[in-house]
Amino acid sequence: MLDIKKSIENDTTVLYLTGRLDTATAPQFDKFVGENTSGVTKLAIDFKELEYISSAGLRVLLKAQKTMNAQGTMTVRNINSTISEILEVTGFSDILTIE
Repeated sequence: MLDIKKSIENDTTVLYLTGRLDTATAPQFDKFVGENTSGVTKLAIDFKELEYISSAGLRVLLKAQKTMNAQGTMTVRNINSTISEILEVTGFSDILTIE
């Protein structure tokens, strides 16, 4: 299960993810990003409440990064140690801007 909340903080659109970003929920996240990034120049994705990310989740995260590279910036923040390790092992820590 994945819950996504959106807020605008100053000039940044922030997406708060709670739960698991996996094969079952990646399409939901992909659709949400697609519907909520038009015209956005600063996107932050908050992983504070994210418990797990799978390869399917990583794919949609990469897609979001590519979208934002074309129109602005994207940061990922509040990553726990488990997800940090996944990002390190997969090389995503070199691709993403992590706060």
